[in-house]
Amino acid sequence: MPTLLVTGGAGFIGSALVRHLIADTDYRVVNVDALTYAGNLDSVAEAAESERYTFENVDICDADAVGRLFETVRPDGVIHLAAESHVDRSIDGPAAFVQTNVVGTFTLLEAARRHAAQHEAPVRFLHVSTDEVYGTLGDTGLFTEETPVAPNSPYSATKAASDHLARAYHHTYGLDVVTTNCSNNYGPFQFPEKLLPVVILKAVAGAPIPVYGTGQNVRDWLYVDDHVRALVAAFERGVAGETYNVGGHNEWANLDVVRAVCTLLDEMRPAGAPHADLVTFVTDRPGHDARYAIDASKIGRDLGWTPRETFETGLRKTVQWYLDTPEWTERVLSGAYRMERLGAG
Repeated sequence: MPTLLVTGGAGFIGSALVRHLIADTDYRVVNVDALTYAGNLDSVAEAAESERYTFENVDICDADAVGRLFETVRPDGVIHLAAESHVDRSIDGPAAFVQTNVVGTFTLLEAARRHAAQHEAPVRFLHVSTDEVYGTLGDTGLFTEETPVAPNSPYSATKAASDHLARAYHHTYGLDVVTTNCSNNYGPFQFPEKLLPVVILKAVAGAPIPVYGTGQNVRDWLYVDDHVRALVAAFERGVAGETYNVGGHNEWANLDVVRAVCTLLDEMRPAGAPHADLVTFVTDRPGHDARYAIDASKIGRDLGWTPRETFETGLRKTVQWYLDTPEWTERVLSGAYRMERLGAG
């Protein structure tokens, strides 16, 4: 029964991975999270009931704490998701992104390298990154694993730096590293600063739904549970030193995504319909990339992974989840999820 360190396991994608590993595999899971604003232990409450699950409140930038963790846990593998990920926040405060995404990744890689050398025990390191490192596309074309890196935001620049570090640790030290670069994730338990939960919650409240610019920025949308299956496939079967792009084969302009959510809400929560009347265009953010699109043929061909959800089926599941679980969102918006863990609630 191998032991995995999952960094950022209280975040959106990390918590989905933790839930999957506990429910559908035999791995022991050590959830490593600093519990910043986006870390929410409510999202792994069910998984936490398992004897195969433990939680460690550790900052991945703390080299001493990370080193002690490796010595205590003796992991067989690391799936590294911990990151600052919201582009708007990176524009307002890039320093935190450099610290977590670059210094934190370096700290983990170095700990894995030292542990593997000292104990002659290989540690597989899956580095989870984003398609935003590739920059922006025109009206045609797809990002492949050979696309030159050209990040355009502080967030994507720090993720590109962490990708380079992961690659260097494989080629210089022989660390067993695999990297994945994914497209936009969506699904249940997503922190309500990202597009889909913002649209759903604003629409339900009858509040203006903000859309940047003209809403024509295009993204490839990937349902989070499909992404989680891809991560497990890459961890278990990926070739050391290789990169695998993970996409949902779902290109949508942001405005069309917003309208699709509104159409579903008109059906599922008719009060306030038509919800599309709430759309409000706001000033575009600086350096907003025009289009992302992933060529995921390599992971399909080499590892046998394909997404199970279409955007239509995944979007319906997502909207339904937010409608069915208002208590989760309310605890996030009120701050209760943080106050309780700090002993103040």
